[in-house]
Amino acid sequence: MARGGLIIFDYLLDESEDMHSLLLTDNSTLLVGGLQNHILEIDLNTVQETQKYAVETPGVTIMRQTNRFFFCGHTSGKVSLRDLRSFKVEHEFDAFSGSLSDFDVHGNLLAACGFSSRLTGLACDRFLKVYDLRMMRAITPLQVHVDPAFLRFIPTYTSRLAIISQSGQCQFCEPTGLANPADIFHVNPVGPLLMTFDVSASKQALAFGDSEGCVHLWTDSPEPSFNPYSRETEFALPCLVDSLPPLDWSQDLLPLSLIPVPLTTDTLLSDWPAANSAPAPRRAPPVDAEILRTMKKVGFIGYAPNPRTRLRNQIPYRLKESDSEFDSFSQVTESPIGREEELHLHMVSKKYRKVTIKYSKLGLEDFDFKHYNKTLFAGLEPHIPNAYCNCMIQVLYFLEPVRCLIQNHLCQKEFCLACELGFLFHMLDLSRGDPCQGSNFLRAFRTIPEASALGLILADSDEASGKGNLARLIQRWNRFILTQLHQDMQELEVPQAYRGAGGSSFCSSGDSVIGQLFSCEMENCSLCRCGSETVRASSTLLFTLSYPEDKTGKNCDFAQVLKRSICLEQNTQAWCDNCEKYQPTIQTRNIRHLPDILVINCEVNSLKEADFWRMQAEVSFKMAIKKHGGEISKNKEFALADWKELGSPEGVLMCSSIEELKNVWLPFSIRMKMTKNKGLDVCNWTDGDEIQWGPARAEEEHGVFVYDLMATVVHILDSRTGGSLVAHIKVGETYHQRKEGVTHQQWYLFNDFLIEPIDKHEAVQFDMNWKVPAILYYVKRNLNSKYNLNIKNPIEASVLLAEASLARKQRKTHTTFIPLMLNEMPQVGDLVGLDAEFVTLNEEEAELRSDGTKSTIKPSQMSVARITCVRGQGPNEGIPFIDDYISTQEQVVDYLTQYSGIKPGDLDAKISSKHLTTLKSTYLKLRFLIDIGVKFVGHGLQKDFRVINLMVPKDQVLDTVYLFHMPRKRMISLRFLAWYFLDLKIQGETHDSIEDARTALQLYRKYLELSKNGTEPESFHKVLKGLYEKGRKMDWKVPEPEGQTSPKNAAVFSSVLAL
Repeated sequence: MARGGLIIFDYLLDESEDMHSLLLTDNSTLLVGGLQNHILEIDLNTVQETQKYAVETPGVTIMRQTNRFFFCGHTSGKVSLRDLRSFKVEHEFDAFSGSLSDFDVHGNLLAACGFSSRLTGLACDRFLKVYDLRMMRAITPLQVHVDPAFLRFIPTYTSRLAIISQSGQCQFCEPTGLANPADIFHVNPVGPLLMTFDVSASKQALAFGDSEGCVHLWTDSPEPSFNPYSRETEFALPCLVDSLPPLDWSQDLLPLSLIPVPLTTDTLLSDWPAANSAPAPRRAPPVDAEILRTMKKVGFIGYAPNPRTRLRNQIPYRLKESDSEFDSFSQVTESPIGREEELHLHMVSKKYRKVTIKYSKLGLEDFDFKHYNKTLFAGLEPHIPNAYCNCMIQVLYFLEPVRCLIQNHLCQKEFCLACELGFLFHMLDLSRGDPCQGSNFLRAFRTIPEASALGLILADSDEASGKGNLARLIQRWNRFILTQLHQDMQELEVPQAYRGAGGSSFCSSGDSVIGQLFSCEMENCSLCRCGSETVRASSTLLFTLSYPEDKTGKNCDFAQVLKRSICLEQNTQAWCDNCEKYQPTIQTRNIRHLPDILVINCEVNSLKEADFWRMQAEVSFKMAIKKHGGEISKNKEFALADWKELGSPEGVLMCSSIEELKNVWLPFSIRMKMTKNKGLDVCNWTDGDEIQWGPARAEEEHGVFVYDLMATVVHILDSRTGGSLVAHIKVGETYHQRKEGVTHQQWYLFNDFLIEPIDKHEAVQFDMNWKVPAILYYVKRNLNSKYNLNIKNPIEASVLLAEASLARKQRKTHTTFIPLMLNEMPQVGDLVGLDAEFVTLNEEEAELRSDGTKSTIKPSQMSVARITCVRGQGPNEGIPFIDDYISTQEQVVDYLTQYSGIKPGDLDAKISSKHLTTLKSTYLKLRFLIDIGVKFVGHGLQKDFRVINLMVPKDQVLDTVYLFHMPRKRMISLRFLAWYFLDLKIQGETHDSIEDARTALQLYRKYLELSKNGTEPESFHKVLKGLYEKGRKMDWKVPEPEGQTSPKNAAVFSSVLAL
């Protein structure tokens, strides 16, 4: 029936006996049940039976629905819980022995009333059965004071129950409390019995139906609301014949069926032709492209993480006709399901998008880095805090003089950025395509006070949300790192103060090699209007572009802007000694000496600068086409024949396609010349200019230098990820020679751990909508020939000798190791047992997916806390020669004592009794052992070296995890291997690195014994099969020890205890 009381349709059920229950599951689906052994599903739109569900227990008299189950009440007294999709029985409650009268469900509670079997027949049971749906069991029944025939939950402030008897008594009580007789009310029905009862959706009204056909309405207010979106109730109106009420046409909800219309065969005004009455529904909103990309299907349901790009439950509709944003991107293709994707995904090329590591249960072991990097160069991992500078680290690494200089540097300062950068460059040298991480470098970076003062240290929340302006940040970082490296080198070469008199930021360029490479000596001249002139000398490591103020569309070469930025002239207020007050002065800057590496911060920080780059690129594009005889059409598109003509010998076109000319303003080379009157000439330089003017090397004698573009750092604008920083780098011949054995130069894109060769024109193309230049590096031609590029390992054997502990309370009685003597220095191929223990600095960030699986967003940040190395041969085999506890200045959130043996206070120099050292000191010891060629023996060394931040050649690692491992089987713990092969029970309460390192050495000796030094793999395979069979039987657990024995109790440890 309709709201007005009219009958919409009748449906005759042929096979039904007696229908008792209806359930409207949604707006168009109805479930019908009765005394038969099935339930029908009827579609109200088509008025057809769509499904028939078989019922094991016939007689469904009551049906309810929640977001978890269908609830069916049977005449036998049972309540069955059925699946929402398949209608299969999931649970069943045997509520009453006689029959069921009524039940209701709210939250996690189900309450039922009914009849119990007695000798005289069925009797109304005054105990309500209450069930907990979380544990699927009955809880304490509720005794009431009326004969319950109907009940409903009324969840207002609490989950109250309304219990109604057929005689008209009504009682309210809590389902988990006691019923109070004072809460009984009486309904005065017209008939003798109440036949039905229900509660409105708003819980503000109760309706009772009696046997005489009357409805009694109880409310808690004079004007109740019957549902959350209530309208005035439309009651059935009597037939109006004589008089018709006036109709108000301004009321949208007024039923026009009230107008009596005579029967006619003529065409009505409302009978519009089909062409004018075609339905035009609102177009469905586009599905987020990130959801489609990350969706995983389980059956016919897709699961995807929430990209959190919009507010909860709010999706704006974008109509193509009214949204002007779609007009300018009409060429955007459609997604596979026919809906439009986000526009910026088509603007930003896939290789430029921010890359993330997908973590699994195995961490990084099964992540395919080779998919992102098919070269032999090493990328950098981005998950470490403040890793936004990865691209700049790569730029510095591929500057050959800088790389050699940094790797030759070593000082005694604990947190020296030059030392840590040298260690990182060494890892990049050793890597063969595997990514590295700059955790130690960034750890030292966070301790520098200047970095914090300049705002270079980002909080984790700002880095994840992309709140910081990455372009400004990396330009400040660029200035900071050059200054810091310059100071570190000066402190090593010239220990005395390096800041000279006269306010100079740096000494002369000869004070450090960094100064020779980057420093540009200048004269700053201040001219007051009184005629007084002041000249002072200074130097700078980089320049910032200063753009012209005029907004006309005239051509402005990059060389002109660069000259304007270097030889800067500006009017400002300054102190005049002659006038003895602040006066307007003209400040000019002249160049004394040009740097070998020209570093430029682009300072494109607003729309004004971006528009300037865009305008100059358009002007350069038009000029490039006209230069070769072409004409620019309005849509900037050319036919293939036009390009063939432009590429003819008469007009040689350097670019093969129009795409290589678009968005290009930056030259690949610039020519700079010092004039006699301290002036500077700057112009763009091409290969054709070299043919005309002669080679650049011949002109250097006359003060003319040619600079080639070596790297560009760009800011990728992506609102979804907050943006990222990437670098285009021209990798030189020496790097290719070392890595690939070939001699050539090639441009590459470095996007964290994604490395891909690119065309050289891509390095100078900047689409300002998403790709904004930040930093430029120009290098003098033939630069490498001016510097000594030999690398001498600065780490000497003396790092292994005895050193003092940082701990104040350490005594000789606490010594757990014997340092190496001069006659014990390790040689190539010597064995060293290694184990490390760690503490947690930041907890892991993870989320549960909608399908219940765990997804790691950010792994826990670990820091090495203890490193132990034991001798692997000789008379003192098994005795440790390194057992260092690493002091840390960062806050430790979890010492992991059960697994590491590290306790609070062990790493504090004020109260620790351990041999406490700095991370750099222990790192140098391990680096010396790696460089000398020893072989490390341990268990799970891959993770140890990763957290210590060391790159070790694979032929120098003997890991017992993989020695005693069968393919496609689980990894076996050190404790189980020691018990199985050595009959040792280790790691009783906590882990001890000395014990673990010595046990790993013994296991390696056992491996050589069982495999006959690797000559009998088949016999060793049988041993492994027996190991895995025993492990499965024991559930990989070592039996509890009666009297624990461990390698610590061995005789070899007695000499250490004697200390």
